[in-house]
Amino acid sequence: MTVDNPPGTARPAAGRPPGAGPVPAHTGSRATRLLGIASLVGMVALVVFGLWLSPPDTQLGETIRILYMHVPTVSAAYLAFVITAVASVAYLWKRTEFWDLLAASSAEIGVLFFGLTIFNGMLWGKITWGVFWRWEPRLTTTAVLLLTYLGYLAVRQIPSDRRTRGTVSAVIGIMAVVNIPITHKAVDWWRGLHQEKTIFGTVDPDMRGLQLFSAYLGLVVFLLLFAWLLIHRFRVAWLAERVGDADLDVAIAERRAEGAQVGGGTPS
Repeated sequence: MTVDNPPGTARPAAGRPPGAGPVPAHTGSRATRLLGIASLVGMVALVVFGLWLSPPDTQLGETIRILYMHVPTVSAAYLAFVITAVASVAYLWKRTEFWDLLAASSAEIGVLFFGLTIFNGMLWGKITWGVFWRWEPRLTTTAVLLLTYLGYLAVRQIPSDRRTRGTVSAVIGIMAVVNIPITHKAVDWWRGLHQEKTIFGTVDPDMRGLQLFSAYLGLVVFLLLFAWLLIHRFRVAWLAERVGDADLDVAIAERRAEGAQVGGGTPS
């Protein structure tokens, strides 16, 4: 019979070299649990206010409810991509693992939120335009931005040493952030079908009452969710690197043992 370790305690890792230390049981902490609870409660509140308590808009009608998710997800995605760029600059300067893993983790979460942005935007487009997608300026630049960060993540999967991987991906992360103002201002710079300023300035200053409250509630909730996901993803990435180090140490030890046997003969 096996006895599980108490929740939150470290477990010894099978196959790890002596002195490598225990592996944490999970990536959570009291702070992340509180952050997760706040995100969950806020999400429930957003559903209640966004779908039921907030009234329809005089111009957008019921479709304004999509914006309570659309704008927060794209705001969180933009923040994630900016963090990737800042962390990439810091990595090229400091050359430390922390900044490299932070940049990669933030990019992954940013792609997730940007994918959600495109999804709920397509729903809005189907209702408003009758089609899910139109190759107008905002949507075209949005597609380019998403492909850029998918390329960033793909580059990080190419087998190479950590320094080379970190350097190449950092350069891409810095260059990619230039697409954000282009995407954001596409509606102003080129005529298109996309909705113009709505909230966050996107927020229409004419919004009042529960509409405005629901809009800001959505922004706060998704930023909390982004922070919670980023912390956990960073910790998972850090642990993955430690496992990789342990596997490398084991492989080196095995090769040394094989070399010792070949050089000194196999004992009978």
